Amino acid sequence: MDIRFPHLGIEIARLGKSFSIAGFSIAYYGVIIALGMIVGFFLASWQAKRTGQNPELYLDLAVCDIIFAVIGARIYYVVFSWDYYAEHPSEILNIRGGGLAIYGGVIAGILATFVFARIRKQSFRLLLDTACVGLLAGQIIGRWGNFMNREAFGGYTDNLFAMQIPTKDVAGIYLKHDLMSHAVTVGGVEYIQVHPTFLYESLWNLMVLLIILLYTKHKKYNGQLCLMYLAGYGLGRTWIEGLRTDQLKLFHTNIAVSQLLSAILVVLSVAALVWNGWRRRKKEAMSAKDLEK
Repeated sequence: MDIRFPHLGIEIARLGKSFSIAGFSIAYYGVIIALGMIVGFFLASWQAKRTGQNPELYLDLAVCDIIFAVIGARIYYVVFSWDYYAEHPSEILNIRGGGLAIYGGVIAGILATFVFARIRKQSFRLLLDTACVGLLAGQIIGRWGNFMNREAFGGYTDNLFAMQIPTKDVAGIYLKHDLMSHAVTVGGVEYIQVHPTFLYESLWNLMVLLIILLYTKHKKYNGQLCLMYLAGYGLGRTWIEGLRTDQLKLFHTNIAVSQLLSAILVVLSVAALVWNGWRRRKKEAMSAKDLEK
């Protein structure tokens, strides 16, 4: 079981989807998701310390958010894949093989953070500003779980980053005509050649994370960094989701629900950033006039 990047001259041989300890199979997907959560927590704690907050507060928040984010991510995936799960209800709780939708986790995490802020009497917007960098780190790392599972890839491409996956490692529902018509055989193994959308999203999120970290010291109000995250991530996801072959559709339509949600988030977040910026400039102008009087 290998994965090839022919134009980059990279071949990763004998790459399985799991490993065993004492006879118990452990999926790389789960290990990578867990690693993303751990790194995300430490980055959020570092961001909290960097901005003069109590890092220990974010341990409590992380525990709360992670639990509800996983639940939300699974619910989102199951709801928009209901045709399958209606026939296979025993699979609803089986997340070892994948099936966590990031937007479901983000929505659930934001709601959990709101409740946490009310209970602990903290600034909801400040918590979001700090937590979003941890969330981005988790997304950057977590996408590699899709790589290990041979999922969340795009359609056929022959660009520089084209990725070849053995057809025997891919679920049959994703082996669509367009991909199979471009299948190649190397060393007696049949491969499909696809966009590595997991890689695109991971790199895009890294760029968004760096921008937010660099801008932190210049932010003008609580909530600004979270809006930048929603706009930045949404913009990238709108493009990347359009490439994917495993899109979750909006209830018997041909609309990719995550692409639609991404586009809406971009519009709303950019509008909020522009509106807040205009309000601040207006207040500063009025304050300057008052000082002149």
